[in-house]
Amino acid sequence: MSTSTPRNLPVVAAVDGSDDSRRALEWALAEAARRDTGLRIVHVRQYPAYLQAGVLVTEPEEPADDPVIGELRTELAGREDLVPCEFVTRRGLPGAVLPELGADAQLLVLGSRGRGGFASLLLGSNGVAAARDAACPVVIVPPPGRAVHDRPTPVRPGSRVVVGLQVEEPDEAALDFAVEHAARTGARLEVVAAFPWPSLAWSAFGDFQPTADDQAAAEQETLRLANAALVGLRKSHPEVEVELYVAPGDAAGHLVANSRDAELTVVGRHRRRPARPAPMLGSVTQAVLLHAASPVAVVPPPAAR
Repeated sequence: MSTSTPRNLPVVAAVDGSDDSRRALEWALAEAARRDTGLRIVHVRQYPAYLQAGVLVTEPEEPADDPVIGELRTELAGREDLVPCEFVTRRGLPGAVLPELGADAQLLVLGSRGRGGFASLLLGSNGVAAARDAACPVVIVPPPGRAVHDRPTPVRPGSRVVVGLQVEEPDEAALDFAVEHAARTGARLEVVAAFPWPSLAWSAFGDFQPTADDQAAAEQETLRLANAALVGLRKSHPEVEVELYVAPGDAAGHLVANSRDAELTVVGRHRRRPARPAPMLGSVTQAVLLHAASPVAVVPPPAAR
């Protein structure tokens, strides 16, 4: 099942004049060109504290007097081969306005941490709100040089898009987004499927002991389920090389390790269910957003749009 959004919708880049938002803008410009669409550059001017009570979102205002937009206009004016760019200023609370921008966008792109955020934070609250609540996929672009642990086996050279796969319940929206990005960029798709090991059970003495299950058997079963989940994806995009990475342990840790030198790391957002009706990122998605070295795409379930 494809999760493609209408091609006439723009990519949206949220900016605030910070270095992080400039990196996000550059990523968004390149992605808009790959998607053959325009770019909407949006600056949310936050209300003063004494005006914020009960105010969430306002209509767009004229950006002529917005210094952030004015500076970006000047910087982009001399560049050649830019996609069509639209400049928009909004007033309101960024944590509420930013998710709303995804209602008419193919993609929403922003930096890990905006101007005014605490330097110690790896991900600002506005990025969390956008990734959790936006109707479209959200890409968070981290600062350069973020250190991550090496994975146990070496990574083959070449451009990669990394996506997580839960073999018991594959996230088709995240898989489709990842393979489509790989097809646009000419990258191979690296699918990370982790399985818990050692598997523990109660012993006769009340202690936890490893079960008799063999780790190799657990790995083979995970590999079998992963290949079954990817049959449709491989048929729909035969031009994309799909590589499976199956390993024991924590899924978030493996995704973060594989994000080193990746073009993009793709994770899904929790579906709404009776037990959790509000939007949720999930623990794996939050960990990847906080620690991955590459840009991270958070893909909502189809029902979100």
